[in-house]
Amino acid sequence: MSHKRTTITAALLYANGPVHIGHLAGCYIPADIYARFLRSKGEDVIFVTGSDEHGVPITIKAQKEGLTPQQVVDKYHAMIKDTFEGFGISPDIYSRTSNPIHHQVSQDFFRKLYENGKFTEQETEQFFDVKANRFLADRYIIGTCPVCGNDKAYGDQCERCGSTLSPEELIEPHSALSGEKPIKKLTKNWYLPLDKLQPTLQNHVDSHKEWKPNVFGQCQSWLKEGLKPRAMTRDLEWGVKVPVEGTEGKVLYVWFDAPIGYISMTKELFEKADDKEYIKQHNIGLRKGFAPKSYGVDAFWKDNEARVVHFIGKDNIVFHCLIFPAMCHEHGEYIMADQVPANEFLNLEGDKISTSRNWAVWAHEYLQDFPGKQDALRYFLTSNAPESKDNNFTWKDFQTANNSELVGILGNFVNRTLVLTHKYFEGKVPELDENIVVEHPLYENVLHQITDLKFSIERNLSIFKFREAVSDLIEIARVGNKFLAETEPWKLYAVHPDSVKAIMNISLQITANLAILMEPFMPFTSEKLFAMLNLKKLSWADRKKEILHTDHQLGAPSLLFEKIEDDPIAAQVAKLKGENAVNAPNEKVKTKNETKPVTTEATPQDTAKANITYDDFVKLDIRVGTIIEAEKVEKADKLLKLKVDTGIDVRTVVSGIALHFKPEEIIGKQVSVLMNLEPRKLKGIESQGMILMAETKEGKLEFVSPATNVDNGSEIR
Repeated sequence: MSHKRTTITAALLYANGPVHIGHLAGCYIPADIYARFLRSKGEDVIFVTGSDEHGVPITIKAQKEGLTPQQVVDKYHAMIKDTFEGFGISPDIYSRTSNPIHHQVSQDFFRKLYENGKFTEQETEQFFDVKANRFLADRYIIGTCPVCGNDKAYGDQCERCGSTLSPEELIEPHSALSGEKPIKKLTKNWYLPLDKLQPTLQNHVDSHKEWKPNVFGQCQSWLKEGLKPRAMTRDLEWGVKVPVEGTEGKVLYVWFDAPIGYISMTKELFEKADDKEYIKQHNIGLRKGFAPKSYGVDAFWKDNEARVVHFIGKDNIVFHCLIFPAMCHEHGEYIMADQVPANEFLNLEGDKISTSRNWAVWAHEYLQDFPGKQDALRYFLTSNAPESKDNNFTWKDFQTANNSELVGILGNFVNRTLVLTHKYFEGKVPELDENIVVEHPLYENVLHQITDLKFSIERNLSIFKFREAVSDLIEIARVGNKFLAETEPWKLYAVHPDSVKAIMNISLQITANLAILMEPFMPFTSEKLFAMLNLKKLSWADRKKEILHTDHQLGAPSLLFEKIEDDPIAAQVAKLKGENAVNAPNEKVKTKNETKPVTTEATPQDTAKANITYDDFVKLDIRVGTIIEAEKVEKADKLLKLKVDTGIDVRTVVSGIALHFKPEEIIGKQVSVLMNLEPRKLKGIESQGMILMAETKEGKLEFVSPATNVDNGSEIR
């Protein structure tokens, strides 16, 4: 369902530390996927987010680092913005709550509620640190969580179990500043009477039964317990000043001003996007190519036909589903959120991510350690996203997903399709004879499967089931691989080239569709694939049976993804555990008696080798196989990594023939394979056999191949 206008928000990230994978999986990658999806569909959408630069976590970080709060937020805002750009997170604006425009919008919002009598003024006893001579905000009070027993719970939340707390609920509370037990002291603050607004909020939640069960259920739980008034001001120095006389030393509650940031950043986007000096001065990130439209903030936040979608983690559900809607309702002009697709938490190697213990995968370090592999992590965090329950990230699972799914399925299909087209048709899209398609039920069936999967991807993206959508994407490539394996164009070309034209045309159309469909999930790879197809970027509406026209010249093929070896994975696990990186587990010190790995580069002999018995010969299992993939081995001039269909399996063989053959020249070639040679590691790749070659006296290599095509698996006796 399309909407008049959509505002996508991702939770404002505290500017007190770098980004980790839990942040990416929790809301930033999902928000980016959804924004890219709607943009590709041509919908009127903006994506806003930024740094939350107020609140106690900032002042605590400043105290630890010996900096001012402003220095802290300047440091981490720039780091977060750069990291998001590195991962292709594409908000139309990445701003910050320290900007003057945000202070103005937040104060105007508060002032309207204040002047309209929406707050209750209460004088209450608050925790006060006598030694530090200051009132303590919730985060400055630490104690034992009454729910799970965590003795490092904060006064507003337990980060172990996720429970939302108040300082009064903590067991044995103490000040984070001095360690002393705080006293109670009278102070005056302004409260939002959530208890009186409960019927309105109940109706709001009840009208959204389509929300994810974890979101809807948590809201109902809060409502069932009964809402209580919540203070919208705090006794602090750092933050947005309360715009009321006689309130020195008070600022707006961070959860009052932070969600207003979505509104202020939308206003900033339309008012300041053309002001290059302002953008530079305030270090704002703008999406490349964004052009401000004639309308402003009202069109996205005050129009009942517009909608707002909040992407958050589960710990922020109450603020986005109850408190912010209550604020908007009391203000009277701003619309409430239509969807809040909150994710659960992502754990790491079986343990909760903890920044204090440095038990985290830091996103900026990943960009340094795995250059050019942003999409590999985007893919894995999406396919493994904690959409309905907490999930777990392991480095081994990440490696397996990259190598098996991205390299082995998606990259494999694209590479086979493009290389075979270059081999048989000089890189030009062959003509599709519809009569051939009609004659072959397999061809028609593949087209129907792809159509169904394209529909499923769109449906799943529309209802925020991103895991299922990206699974559908991989399934398209899996269907394509199966299609090539069953039709065997490398065998068919010699006897029925017109059928091969149809096979390759269908495979190319699938590939072009993949370039469009993968863009929300893997934007860098999509751009690379469009370049290989020699196409400009296409939109969602361009998904169709025929994207590439007959005789369209393709670009040069290259590998879409690269395999990740064991060494860098072992190094990451070691770093996580605080260990020194160790030698790669696959590398051994060669002993005196260890034989050298066998390669296919035998030197011709002028004399015959010593006799063997017939029994020795029959031990050799030599069969005919077809090369279905070929690529150069990194940092090895002589080696090619081949995938060979042997009739009984598909196996990897590393062969020393790179100086004699180009990879694209030998795909589809039938060869003789020594099947039962003991596997060997060559450049970290396990070679499961040997390709038999004939070498002339001039040193030229030729394949030992059957004179005519025979079935793969045929034995050579």
